[in-house]
Amino acid sequence: MSPALPDGEVPPPDGNLPGWVAETPPEVPGFGVYLHVPFCTVRCGYCDFNTYTASELGGGASQLAYAQTALREIDLAAATLEAVGRGSREVGTVFVGGGTPTVLPTEDLVRMLAHVRGTWGLEAGAEVTTEANPDSVTPDSLARLAGAGFTRVSFGMQSAVPHVLATLERTHDPARVPEAVRWARDAGLAVSLDLIYGTPGESLDDWRRSVEAAVACGVDHVSAYALVVEPGTKMAVQVRRGELDLPDGDDQAAKYELVDDVLEAAGLTWYEVSNWARTPADACQHNLAYWRGADWWGIGPGAHSHVGAGQRAVRWWNVKHPRAYASRLEGGLSPAAGRELLGREEVGLERTLLGSRIREGLALGSLTGRARTAVAGLVADELLDGRAAVRGRVVLTRRGRLLADTVVRALTD
Repeated sequence: MSPALPDGEVPPPDGNLPGWVAETPPEVPGFGVYLHVPFCTVRCGYCDFNTYTASELGGGASQLAYAQTALREIDLAAATLEAVGRGSREVGTVFVGGGTPTVLPTEDLVRMLAHVRGTWGLEAGAEVTTEANPDSVTPDSLARLAGAGFTRVSFGMQSAVPHVLATLERTHDPARVPEAVRWARDAGLAVSLDLIYGTPGESLDDWRRSVEAAVACGVDHVSAYALVVEPGTKMAVQVRRGELDLPDGDDQAAKYELVDDVLEAAGLTWYEVSNWARTPADACQHNLAYWRGADWWGIGPGAHSHVGAGQRAVRWWNVKHPRAYASRLEGGLSPAAGRELLGREEVGLERTLLGSRIREGLALGSLTGRARTAVAGLVADELLDGRAAVRGRVVLTRRGRLLADTVVRALTD
């Protein structure tokens, strides 16, 4: 069961953006494209992403036809942005996520990227990422992706421990991960590994084994996320029935400190609360654009988009089901299901929320007066870096990363 869409106003059927977007240039440069592929071979018990297996879809939502449907939204996006004077920017980042994008034929991923390139063009050195499962790629498929312009692959490793993978209902053999990483590196792709900590039954030693296994692969980027059991998922039912026991907050904190220690010792530095990279160039530029408030267009069912105009912005999201998504586009309509119009206050709050999560932090001067007065107390509580504050930046300490929500509340109340 994927999460419900947010509440918001009904967008116009053609998806046109407010006229004021044309009147004010974006305050944050950059334009990215997110391509959502809503298909998986199996649904993991903890997953609440907007994804579907073939048996869940029914008619009208064929995986084989999906790429062509996505191309229709790219064309719609180009016309919509052109109408507000935003059609001439080249794309700096492309991220193909899911789901498992690599369950589609490689030719479909190549075709979608080619259409993005043909529509807007790609900046020199553009970052182009696809997510993948270790068991959904081959040396040949990775080489073809690299040859078509993909520069990066993010593998869903999650754990190196068989019993943890079994609880998560992940299907790959842990031994496949270093093999897939080697294939990707041989193809010339940068590689990231995604890990999850806090799975029921995972010990601290289990977690150390997973982190060390990721380091041993020699990758230059690791993401590590605390497991959140969302309502409506199979795992939530298992927890409610007492079949699985969730770890407590101290266990989660210990595992975060462990991954931070091990990755730092291996030469990977945090640049966002849940992300570590060997150098700034190895950081995921697409996600950094989100956290910095740049523009992006999300292609696909349930995908979200954002366009800023000075101190205002518009954010919208597509209908969730692939069948409804395809039907809208085939009828010449926008697939947008709802949108929010953000004013100065909402934009400011969002930039504080997102910007405080990254290592570069926030400019002290960008905070409201009341938020600025809270900084001294947060420094005293060792939640913010005192030396950075003296230089006019708001930057989380490691303790602050563990209590990031507390910091954000103090800066936005």
